[in-house]
Amino acid sequence: MLTTLLAIMVVLLLLNFPMMIPLILAPVVIMIIFNPAVNMDLLMSQLLTGIESPVLLCVPLFIFAADIMTSGKTSNRLLDFIGSFVGHIRGGYAVTTAAACTLFGAISGSTQATVVAIGRPMRERLLKIGYKDSSAMALIINASDVALLVPPSIGMIIYALAAGSGVSVGDLFIAGIIPGLIVFLSFSLYSVIYAKIKNIPLAERIGWKDRLTYFRKALLPLGFPIIIIGGIYLGYFTPVEASGISVLYALILEVLIFKTIKWRKIPSIALSTGLVTSAVFILVAGGQLFTWVLGFARIPQQITETVLGTDPSAIYVLIMVSVFFFIGCMFVDPIVVILILTPIFAPAAEAAGVDLIHLGIIVAFQAALGSATPPFGVDIFTASAVFKKPYLEVIKSTPPYIVILLLIGVLLIFFPQLSLVLVP
Repeated sequence: MLTTLLAIMVVLLLLNFPMMIPLILAPVVIMIIFNPAVNMDLLMSQLLTGIESPVLLCVPLFIFAADIMTSGKTSNRLLDFIGSFVGHIRGGYAVTTAAACTLFGAISGSTQATVVAIGRPMRERLLKIGYKDSSAMALIINASDVALLVPPSIGMIIYALAAGSGVSVGDLFIAGIIPGLIVFLSFSLYSVIYAKIKNIPLAERIGWKDRLTYFRKALLPLGFPIIIIGGIYLGYFTPVEASGISVLYALILEVLIFKTIKWRKIPSIALSTGLVTSAVFILVAGGQLFTWVLGFARIPQQITETVLGTDPSAIYVLIMVSVFFFIGCMFVDPIVVILILTPIFAPAAEAAGVDLIHLGIIVAFQAALGSATPPFGVDIFTASAVFKKPYLEVIKSTPPYIVILLLIGVLLIFFPQLSLVLVP
């Protein structure tokens, strides 16, 4: 049954259908073949069940807030502020890129939004200072993946939905802070070393008067992560409420204070958000149906028994989770991989003594890593489209970043407190 299911999906993908079609059609066909008496109303109810969770309200609201800020000048204000302090050191513009991706990721929750918002202006600055185009793009792609680790990560929201009601989105958000900072610091260290080896020219030092000006301009955008993280951590509001506040805050900044967006443009931004959200929700609905069919055929039990054995250790489970999610996200959209694999591995991980919040960070990290890894990492194709560069040039300089992320992944497996120390 599993072989037939995968074969149908592969054929549909080879016929160039979008991912949502194989995800929904393949399980329907499988149920008709192996259980002809199946009630189609039951299958439809599973699709609707997948999108009825209240936590999914976070997704369109955080995407809307990110779209508003991408249309405005928030990213440029962050870049100017960070660059004014570290741009003059060796590798400073690369550090600025990593820091800006981390901060914008803490605003948008989307890797692809970060590639667009930070990548466009920062690539030009990196090229101007002396970086090769492939090196600049590789840094942008991989640094943008921090958005899946820091709140408000959309990947974490989807994981919480797939893992079950016992997993708190707020706790996941808090748990991702330290891993996200580790990635940022690692990329920054590599950037400094790379700049020294390649003798990248130094940028002009900016005086304190201009630094204070850039700081004042960036002060309000810097309030986004403070409001989201601080509000959730201190218990002032839930993640869903935080997403609503982020939209209101984005509107106030870009429309009323900065005046970079006119009110008449908001409907078109909302339409763009609606299109992205509809695609995400169709994937979530399809993922629920796909998972239900897998459970109906007891395929998760077969996979876990085959891969994990009867009494796996926590470390072994996390290693297998890392391998499966990393490989899966190299080929398929992370949302789909999280929706399909999480229900398979979460029960076995919990039985082995793995904290589901720690598991969520491992899943989000591997999704981030796979998103920027050839052959089909989604952020690679996003960068290729945004920068209008061929695939091979985009991936040319990515291996060092992949190695760094793999090493960090090992640390997160063996030292769970890196993920859990801040969780209340």
